Amino acid sequence: MKTAFVTGASAGFGKAICRALVANGYRVIGGARRSEKLAELEQELGEHFIPLTVDVTDEQSLNAACESIRDLSLPIDVLVNNAGLALGVDRAQDADARNWERMIATNVTGLSMVTHKLLPAMVEANSGLIINMGSCAGTYPYAGGNIYGATKAFVRQFSLNLRADLAGTRVRVSNIEPGLCSGTEFSLVRLAGDQDAVNALYQDVEAIRPEDLANIVVWIAEQPEHMNINTIEVMPVAQTFAALSVTRNL
Repeated sequence: MKTAFVTGASAGFGKAICRALVANGYRVIGGARRSEKLAELEQELGEHFIPLTVDVTDEQSLNAACESIRDLSLPIDVLVNNAGLALGVDRAQDADARNWERMIATNVTGLSMVTHKLLPAMVEANSGLIINMGSCAGTYPYAGGNIYGATKAFVRQFSLNLRADLAGTRVRVSNIEPGLCSGTEFSLVRLAGDQDAVNALYQDVEAIRPEDLANIVVWIAEQPEHMNINTIEVMPVAQTFAALSVTRNL
């Protein structure tokens, strides 16, 4: 039985990914800060789900989690770097610097450090798959996207650079870039708990769902080991690219 480690496992994409992987015969170590949410998921998924309380932005917490993984003596076949968040939609000149720091700590530093700790064992085993959760925001800029979009552009380039460094090994790296997705806590967190604003964002829009992303993760994981899926960009049909902005009478 293959083992997957999924960060950000307590809700949204992460929870759906854990469910899909277990349903497809994987043992899943689910990492997240909220231990009570992980306990609920363990109750639902049973013995093939192993909860692991971890904060990827905290070095001590991450070190302890990696020690726990080593103690389990379960080589990680699939790492899903899913933990991430967006905070605020203010333009850069009005943004809260603390939000910027937290997004960088989670989306950039946290993802990087999880990878750094688990990658050497994959290289030694000459086997493994890393799936990073990027975003269309890393490709298509929009007002208020500033640091969040920049962190996801980092995820895309980091994924590609990992593949370059891993040339000559059988370790694979993929980057998934979703667009507008409902059914998660993402927008509620970004909009500081403003449920009315969240409802307005998704009103009359058939957005992609966490289960859609989970299916993509499973599909990538099940591809032959001689194939590497570099990047998958996915949007709902209701979403597409915006025209370039023009300001008149500036």
